[in-house]
Amino acid sequence: MESLLAITIGVLVAGSVYLMLARNVLRFIFGLVLISNAANLTIFAGGRLTEGAPPLIAEGADAPAGLVANALPQALVLTAIVIGFGLFAFALVLVVRAYTELGTLNSDEMRVAEPKEGPAK
Repeated sequence: MESLLAITIGVLVAGSVYLMLARNVLRFIFGLVLISNAANLTIFAGGRLTEGAPPLIAEGADAPAGLVANALPQALVLTAIVIGFGLFAFALVLVVRAYTELGTLNSDEMRVAEPKEGPAK
């Protein structure tokens, strides 16, 4: 199971790098989402994949009995998903605003603060 997850993480990272190298800003945002999902899967896989019970402690016991799932990576990934969704929503609003102001999504053509290239003097 871990090898299948490692291959999936590799494919997600490769796809995200491919999208982030494009000059289109919208593709960059989708690549950012993919790489955040790959990071979430990496954290989740780092906590070991076990088929265990929920980490509930019985009344009067000091520790859970038997094989239990690790709750820390699950909590970290859940938090990262929420933060990643907020980042995606904010970045998408920025892309829409940039498109309405500049009329393009090509990062090379977004030259508001830079002078146009002309003949050298």
